[in-house]
Amino acid sequence: MSWDVLLLSIPAGFDSVSDLPRDYSPAPVGDGARVRQALRTAVPEVELDDPSWGVLTGPTWSIELNIGDEDPVESVMLHLHGGGDDVLPVVFRIATALGCRPVDCSNGEFLAEGDTGGWHAFQAFRDRVAAPGR
Repeated sequence: MSWDVLLLSIPAGFDSVSDLPRDYSPAPVGDGARVRQALRTAVPEVELDDPSWGVLTGPTWSIELNIGDEDPVESVMLHLHGGGDDVLPVVFRIATALGCRPVDCSNGEFLAEGDTGGWHAFQAFRDRVAAPGR
């Protein structure tokens, strides 16, 4: 089970995903080689042996990066596992390196730096449904 964060190339000026026009189509994140190079620069410890799927491991968390096979890359999905708030600055470092804004897939809204609410809610849900005896 993971907390999913979608990275999309959406410019500043939109406070909420609901502010986007219905027919809005974000620009591609970039060509695959540029995306992978930006990831290696932002998080040098990222494993990109499979160019469509990366893995980043922290002290108490991991992130799977679903880059996909399309070129140009339209979006990047981050699948976060584990715990610890130190993963959130990493999410923003990746998003910034790619020129993207992170969207919390559990509520469909942009993540705000310093806001741990979605991450904590996911962990509480995960711990509740995965509790022994369930």
